[in-house]
Amino acid sequence: MGDEKSKVTDKAGEIAKNIWLAGVGAYGKAVEDAQGRLEKAGMEPPKLFKELVKAGTALEDDAREALESTAAARSSVEERINKVRENFHNQRPARIEDLNALHKKVDQLSRKVDRLTKALSEQGVAGGARGRKPAAAKAATKKSTTTTRKKAAARGKTTTRKR
Repeated sequence: MGDEKSKVTDKAGEIAKNIWLAGVGAYGKAVEDAQGRLEKAGMEPPKLFKELVKAGTALEDDAREALESTAAARSSVEERINKVRENFHNQRPARIEDLNALHKKVDQLSRKVDRLTKALSEQGVAGGARGRKPAAAKAATKKSTTTTRKKAAARGKTTTRKR
């Protein structure tokens, strides 16, 4: 039994040693990978930096073009707005003062028409004709009514005479 115990112990020791060596090997491999990446990163920054500068330059150019086109569009819109404002000021809407002035003129004209009507009625020109048509106007109305009746009859329609 003593031999068996020593064989099992030797076997267990060997397995433990292999586990330990596998761990150390994994650690060594990780260190080597890290050092390789560090060395590679040390060489790549200038290349990466140059690529970033190139990309930044392209973006800056695009942004500058966009700003310039926006500024051109804005100035075009502002020009149109200024033209509309000029037209609006040239053809300004009626203000209350303008409307009041027009009302005064209409009132003056109404008073003048009233005075003329009164003067004519005093002279008998407008007073005698009021409510009655002159003979020439009656004859013209009768003639147009007769002509209208004939035309309506030709079309098959009848008209009634208004009195």
